[in-house]
Order: sequence, then structure tokens, then C-alpha cells
Amino acid sequence: MTDKHSHYFDKIPVTAHDMATTEAMWEGVQFVFRTDSSVFSRHRVDPGTDLLVRTVLAEQKDRPLNTLDLGTGVGIMAIALAKLRPSFTVTGCDINSRAVELATHNAEHEGMSSRTRFVEADGVPGDAIFDLVLSNPPIRAGKETVYRLFRQVSSRLTPDGVFYVVIRVKQGAATAKRELQLYFEAVTTVARAKGYHILKACHPKHREEQKDE
Repeated sequence: MTDKHSHYFDKIPVTAHDMATTEAMWEGVQFVFRTDSSVFSRHRVDPGTDLLVRTVLAEQKDRPLNTLDLGTGVGIMAIALAKLRPSFTVTGCDINSRAVELATHNAEHEGMSSRTRFVEADGVPGDAIFDLVLSNPPIRAGKETVYRLFRQVSSRLTPDGVFYVVIRVKQGAATAKRELQLYFEAVTTVARAKGYHILKACHPKHREEQKDE
């Protein structure tokens, strides 16, 4: 018998569709996102995602930044940054084809189609170099996958670029911080709430090396 259940980190979900919507507000702006089965945080905006968006908005003011939402899901963080920081150039990527379709729809709904692009990719897409990367990584896909993403970002970030990651304490925030320190000169915890930590990594050590083979 074929298993008809998919995970949010599967490339092509087979779970039957079950559409829903979720809402969020940042900097006084209301957002509505369409979601579905087999995508991350289907019923609500994940608290870690919310904390990550608030942290990045607090620290990063509007200016030209090539920005990547790594593991974008239905596009929540990418769309929020595109709307609230109009000078950002925003790419969202995800391995999940259903999530990317929803992110594209949500960008259109929020009037952000011309300011965002969404692509299917198992990691950092293409060959672009980014000034700002943020990620609520796929913890359930395993540490090997998450740490591979860390290595990829370290090789695709500008020398003055910044990488923000949100991880729950009970899902390995401390070990993730130690792993990031292998690839970045400075790694700090810049926010904490409800068991989530926001890690900020700067000054990549290995930009010259593509380490995601």
C-alpha cells in the first residue's frame, strides 16, 4: 500500500490537499497566507518564524540587500520582508513544490509578485551571492541536512553578510550554534522567546569554497 502522507521537507507531497489560511501582523501591516497539507506551519505562523521576522526587521533597516529566505515554505518571511523593506531584493526557495506554488500565490495576493521570486531548490539556489539570509531550517529532516545548509550559506554570503537562523532550545540550538562557529567568525544569540533562539552568524570563513557537494 502506498503511503499517502508527506512531510513538509518532501520534494513532491502526495498528501491530499486541505487548504487553509493563516494570518500575521508585523510593523502594523496585516498579512494573510494560504496554506495546505504537507507544508510547514499549516495552521498558524510558527512562533519561531514570527520571532525571526521580528528580529530581522528590528536589526535590518531598508536598504538594497540581496536577500534569501532559505526554506521559505509558503513564503511568509520572504513576503513580509519584501513588503516591509521595499529596497530588499528577495528570493525564497524550498524543496517542497507545493510550498513554492503557495508562496507564489501568496506573493501575488499581497501584491509582491514583482518584488519576490520563488524557486524549487534543495538548498541555496543558483550561483547568486547574498547579503542577507534567514532560515527556519527543516529540523525534522535531520542534522545532516540542516548543517549542509549552514555550509552552503557560508560559501554564498558576502563578506559583510548576515545569516539568521531560528532553532528551538530542545531541538539543538546550542549544538547548532557550535556548528555555525565552524563556518562563521562571529555567531551570537540575538533573541530568545518561548524556547526559540535566534542565532546571528557573520563573517563567513569559507566563501571561496562550495561545500555543499
